[in-house]
Amino acid sequence: MSTTEQSRVVWTPSPETREQSRMGRFKASLEQQGYGPFTDYHALHQWSIEHLDVFWQQVWDFCGLVCDTPADTVLGSREMPGAQWFPGMKLNFAANLLRMAEGDHADSEAVVAHCETRPVLRRSYRRLKADVGALEAFLRSKGVQQGDRVAGIVTNGYEAIVGMLAATSMGAIWSSASPDFGVGAINDRFGQIEPAALITVNGYGYGGKVFRRQDEFAELVAQLPSLKCVVSIPQLPDGEPLAGDKVTTWDDALAAGGGEAPSFVPLPPDHPVYILYSSGTTGKPKCIVHGSAGILVNHAKELMLHGDVGPDDRFLYFTTCGWMMWNWQVSALMTGAAVVTVDGSPGYPDISMLWEVVASERITHFGTSAKFLAGCRKAEIRPARDLDQSHLRVIFSTGSPLLPEDYDWVYSDGAPAVLLGSIAGGTDICGCFVGACPLLPVRRGEIQCRFLGVDAVAYGDDGKPVSEGRGELVCRQPLPSMPVRFWNDPAGERYRSAYFDTFPGVWAHGDFIEFTEHGGAIIYGRSDATLNPGGVRIGTAEIYRQVETIAEVADSLVVGRQVEGDVEIVLLLVPAPGHQLTGELTKTLRQRIREGASPRHVPKHILAVSDIPYTRSGKKVELAVARLLNGSARSDNRDALANPEALDSIRETLAEAGLLAPDQ
Repeated sequence: MSTTEQSRVVWTPSPETREQSRMGRFKASLEQQGYGPFTDYHALHQWSIEHLDVFWQQVWDFCGLVCDTPADTVLGSREMPGAQWFPGMKLNFAANLLRMAEGDHADSEAVVAHCETRPVLRRSYRRLKADVGALEAFLRSKGVQQGDRVAGIVTNGYEAIVGMLAATSMGAIWSSASPDFGVGAINDRFGQIEPAALITVNGYGYGGKVFRRQDEFAELVAQLPSLKCVVSIPQLPDGEPLAGDKVTTWDDALAAGGGEAPSFVPLPPDHPVYILYSSGTTGKPKCIVHGSAGILVNHAKELMLHGDVGPDDRFLYFTTCGWMMWNWQVSALMTGAAVVTVDGSPGYPDISMLWEVVASERITHFGTSAKFLAGCRKAEIRPARDLDQSHLRVIFSTGSPLLPEDYDWVYSDGAPAVLLGSIAGGTDICGCFVGACPLLPVRRGEIQCRFLGVDAVAYGDDGKPVSEGRGELVCRQPLPSMPVRFWNDPAGERYRSAYFDTFPGVWAHGDFIEFTEHGGAIIYGRSDATLNPGGVRIGTAEIYRQVETIAEVADSLVVGRQVEGDVEIVLLLVPAPGHQLTGELTKTLRQRIREGASPRHVPKHILAVSDIPYTRSGKKVELAVARLLNGSARSDNRDALANPEALDSIRETLAEAGLLAPDQ
């Protein structure tokens, strides 16, 4: 495929969008104050990284964020790691997310919760604030204090949002996991942070099935001696709450604290608000601590400026509470938008379900994964024809690189009028390095731009920016939402090792990326999973782009096998229903990869497997399979996988093919 075809424009903002979007108004506001003028978005971006102090203060003011005590300066220290953001400021994270709970907007919808096991629940900003105050009062009555951890085993619904806001209002730290995690995986996380309170469902529904978890979660409570109280959510209304003398039901907890207002304790800017976790596929997850001011101002920029989310909007991001997109989604409350949550299977009762919610709830901003959009394309559904999309303006996609063919599907059968915003970042920054912008065209197969205030470039192995082509995604200047620290890492050694060992003083994110001549970006996969046949670096996503557009292929995984100082590419694929890996299909795959990528991309081995392993946040687990192939002694944490049995099946397939390392 030609470069021109790859990067052709598939969506262009209207003059009204350029002027009236929040990004357009932000640009105009800066110019009115004497900054600029900015010929285009890329000039604005360059200014933002050259004047970090001014830029981030302007974001704070334009987005209407609130604090109790203003900062002495914006950036006290630029050193990485260790940058000091907004020193001297006192603020409360929850107060900012609930700032629309007073005045004319108070009775507007704040949260609309859909799930498989309960009726749709609708709550206004006024009611949300009241419930936050009640739960905070209950937690305080049980001895929970500022700095304590409040953990949630929660579904993506109303109670998770109330729990987080109640915790952060009082200065406690919120950390959550999805209820489909195994008890071992949850304990690997919460056991490290020693929570004072646990808010947990009694089970969940998924794909039309009910999973009762109260007995298992009661066992987990016994493994967390730090707990002072447990709140049991009736996610399964006909199920029993957790048993135990520390347990209070959700309704009783709110009744006990009823009538109390949130305290909104003013706190320093780096006071922890969230603890998120690395995937933990090779051991216990790293506990990543995020500060309140940094998350707040960065999410304001991403949602309000880049996403153009405001008080008249309705925002749905399909996620679980074990993925950072949940934290990103909840920050939309600061904009005054209605946050519409969906818990359950995105394919139940069929793959059109989410699109039907988008239509019925008049969603303006719909967020999902690249994998989901690929599934819609393969299922040949046509929501653009069959459903009302008159309100929909933006689709966000993340989790993995979005294939060019999925841009085609969105702009033909999916939602042709929308800005398709492929965004990329990670749990590490609880945000994005690159993504969407309402001032720019969308080009097929490309992420639109670097985000404002993000000094992102591609580095070569020599630690210098590459003039063209691919390299390591790095960030050369501080970003407010970089972690304040790792939990139980007092000297900061693990933190420095995770991001700053490769290029001292520069954040190395671990993605293999190319920045295009248009100022856009293409991500080719994780840099630690890149292949190196014949000394040429190849991103795994380059092969997925060819393989996963073939109708006979349902899913695939690419890894490298080390042989005599070189690398052989091994392609594992799951045939689509009704198909098998035949000689003809193998020939088609090799030809497609050779013509669409290069001869160096063609796999040495192509094998059929029954399933591909994924993390619980929906990412392919390439490294675990590579370790199988290459005899690494490093063990994998099976509890971190959504489907660990897939590894067992792959091990058998590799053994039968004679590819398994001798000690495996």
